[in-house]
Amino acid sequence: MRFRPLLALVLALCLTLVTACSGGAKAVDRASLTYDDIHNTGLANSCPTLPDSARGTISLDPSARYQLREICLHPSEVFVKGEPANKRQEAQFVPAKILTRYTSSLDQVYGDLKLNDDQLTFTELGGIDFQPVTVLLPGGEEVPFTFSSKELVATANGNAFTTSTDFSGPYRAPSYRTSNFLDPKGRGLTTGYSSAVGLVPAGDDEKLRKETIKQYVDGTGTMSFSITKIDSETGEFAGVFSATQPSDTDMGTKAAVDVKITGELYGRLEKA
Repeated sequence: MRFRPLLALVLALCLTLVTACSGGAKAVDRASLTYDDIHNTGLANSCPTLPDSARGTISLDPSARYQLREICLHPSEVFVKGEPANKRQEAQFVPAKILTRYTSSLDQVYGDLKLNDDQLTFTELGGIDFQPVTVLLPGGEEVPFTFSSKELVATANGNAFTTSTDFSGPYRAPSYRTSNFLDPKGRGLTTGYSSAVGLVPAGDDEKLRKETIKQYVDGTGTMSFSITKIDSETGEFAGVFSATQPSDTDMGTKAAVDVKITGELYGRLEKA
């Protein structure tokens, strides 16, 4: 009888270890799920994946037309470049916590894939290709930005789609705020007041001028993604991506900081 508490503790510890070892991210076949299965679960924010055994190759015909479709980019880590401690040090990327729930992934992105002189060129054309995301820095500061793949033009060397194909290129990062956004004083770009109501001391001050005159500021980012898994029968591929882009400027009132996003990639190669 005296050993029962000890036995229960050992069994609980063993169960915990078994659960931890068998845990981890599992592939989700969203095609077999209903709306009720996905609604408010966060599954829609996850990208499909392929088994580790998917190590195929897809040969490409230079005379044929191809498209990359159903591209999904799921951010798993975000880093924000912080201020250096002193002038002798370089600014370093600091890990940040993603606050945005269930809507941080890009999905159903598509575009043309062309083969020319042993170079592949992917040109993004549309899809759910931007998401507003907010991250939290260790010191408590929140950094918003628009995660995007808009107008991405990425190139890779080679004449086939393989597990060694690496794309890289620039894209457009839209403003986090739209032109109809109003600040707490009712000022906006296309709506609201053009300046705060009432007399403003030192109204020509540069800081106050930037707060008053709103701007729609686009940014330019650079994205790279590596193909690590390919199903040559279905044309599906999976891998990882990394993107670096500017953060929000609050309609031009503050300087942007660099944000680095890394995560999982999924898509499908099809003949157009």
